[in-house]
Amino acid sequence: MNNMRMLAEDEENDDAAEVTWEDQHRINTFSKLNTRLRGIEDRLEALKQEKEALDDLATELELTDEDQLVLYKIGESFLHLPLPRALDRLAKDRTDITTQLVHLSTTADECEKGMKELKVVLYAKFGRAINLDE
Repeated sequence: MNNMRMLAEDEENDDAAEVTWEDQHRINTFSKLNTRLRGIEDRLEALKQEKEALDDLATELELTDEDQLVLYKIGESFLHLPLPRALDRLAKDRTDITTQLVHLSTTADECEKGMKELKVVLYAKFGRAINLDE
């Protein structure tokens, strides 16, 4: 069985635009920005989950007795900390994560802006001959 179909005249690409060095550079830059954006989005999601866990921890620590030792995770280890020290550490960790979230969000916005600019230029030249969507 032959499942091939012929292209309609408007789908044919007889006047294919030549890919110049500048065009290839733009395509490569778009690809790099896209890859960076995907990595940033993954990292943002992980940080949001971590921030949510710290918010839950803050709620739990509010219910803890003042003189009780608390197991607090630092890196890959858990340490027994007095409640006031654990609360200080928690506040610092929450601030650090918020700062990282803001920085990564800004970087993601810059990547998206660069990608949009490149899409305009590349689609203007190549039209449907190039696919820059996922």
